[in-house]
Amino acid sequence: MTQNDIVQKLWNLCDVLRDDGINYSDYVAELVLLLFIKMEHENKASGILAEHKLPAYARWSKLSAMSGLNLLNHYRETLLKLSRSDDPLIAAIYADAQTSLKEPRHLEQLIKSLDGIDWFSAAKDGLGDLYEGLLEKNASETKSGAGQYFTPRPLIDSIIALVKPQQGETIQDPAAGTAGFLIAADTYIKARTDQLYDLSEKRRTFQRTRAYLGMELVTSTRRLALMNCLLHGMEGDAEGVVHLGNTLGSAGSALPKSDIILSNPPFGTAKGGGGPTRDDLTYATSNKQLAFLQHIVRHLKDGGRAAVVLPDNVLFEAGVGADVRRDLMDKCNLHTILRLPTGIFYAQGVKTNVLFFQKVSQAATSSTKAVWVYDLRANMPKFGKRTPLTRGHFSAFEAAYGEDANGRSARKDEGEGGRFRCFSREAVRSRGDSLDISWLKDDGAEDAADFPEPTVLAREAVDELNGALADLEAILAELGEASAA
Repeated sequence: MTQNDIVQKLWNLCDVLRDDGINYSDYVAELVLLLFIKMEHENKASGILAEHKLPAYARWSKLSAMSGLNLLNHYRETLLKLSRSDDPLIAAIYADAQTSLKEPRHLEQLIKSLDGIDWFSAAKDGLGDLYEGLLEKNASETKSGAGQYFTPRPLIDSIIALVKPQQGETIQDPAAGTAGFLIAADTYIKARTDQLYDLSEKRRTFQRTRAYLGMELVTSTRRLALMNCLLHGMEGDAEGVVHLGNTLGSAGSALPKSDIILSNPPFGTAKGGGGPTRDDLTYATSNKQLAFLQHIVRHLKDGGRAAVVLPDNVLFEAGVGADVRRDLMDKCNLHTILRLPTGIFYAQGVKTNVLFFQKVSQAATSSTKAVWVYDLRANMPKFGKRTPLTRGHFSAFEAAYGEDANGRSARKDEGEGGRFRCFSREAVRSRGDSLDISWLKDDGAEDAADFPEPTVLAREAVDELNGALADLEAILAELGEASAA
């Protein structure tokens, strides 16, 4: 069986959950509670795990030996006990976990179905990768909630290949989601160190417990991330690789500085104009991406590098947006922008970019001398199930980017007819510091289906207006204080 076959089998188990009245959007959240117990069992049986992570009462052999109401009651009690475990990582994974299953026969059916999967084939590619496949399947099918902005794996893999994380470096994702960036970085490093066996025991321990750190606001998403990391052999500290907290609040200001930051922050404006509560960001804003971008610049070590996925509005928004971009180009060398195709995220019409930059210092000025822009948006296929995004779509960009992780390779400006061009800092300044730079004519007219529903556009407009009002009120308050003084 291929990994895709197994992912489809797992996805088909959602029919059992539906028969028990579980909502479509809750399928994976329910399934993974049981699936993690099964995968932990398989990892121990195959020798990947030296010892069980779960206590005896929560092991697969215990569940599979039971039936009927005794099984369902034991499973409910197991989830409650795990949520109160003395092991902080297990307690975090199962925090507030409870099953919505009401029929014992449905739980029995799930257990028998999981036992019927060819786990030997699954283990060949790693159970962590199988789990990743299930999360991606969920994102592509639901097209809402956490899946709405699920970062496509080909894009993550391309970014990792260009940033080139190295063993011994600390890597952070302040909007971790299901930990895709962190896991891809770990996979990249393991592939170049014989699964860490080339390293000393001290360095191996560092990679497993201290190299990666993420933060996630949503408890259920963090649960998926913690399971994902453990299945990939990433343990993190006592709280796991991904901590629960709001990066735009006090928890985020406490995050350490890192060698590399990779992230796809949530899109949109804080609802009702309520912006970040942090007081250490230079520019107050209700725009979440502008706040995350400031966090990333602040929390990069000097010489550190970053790649961050951001929507178009961050590149052209005036006012605070322009201030944040100027601050970025002062403190960092913003060497490359990749204009991504539309339709690669599961939200319709979202236009995004990847910004690649290297931190010079918090006090630096004029660090960016030129910005290279690669247009992978104009005249590209309409991506979807019929035309899936693949790593191959990034091959020309990767070649143009070059081997140097900080964009210092020899590069060629391809002119107005090409996809890769260089713009001096002076040229960017003449545009009002807008980085929304395009030059290629898109021969294909955009389909109406590429645009969001009117209700989505209306909500975004309201959010933007609320954010603008909040910014104006802050300015008026400051002016009032200045007048009073």
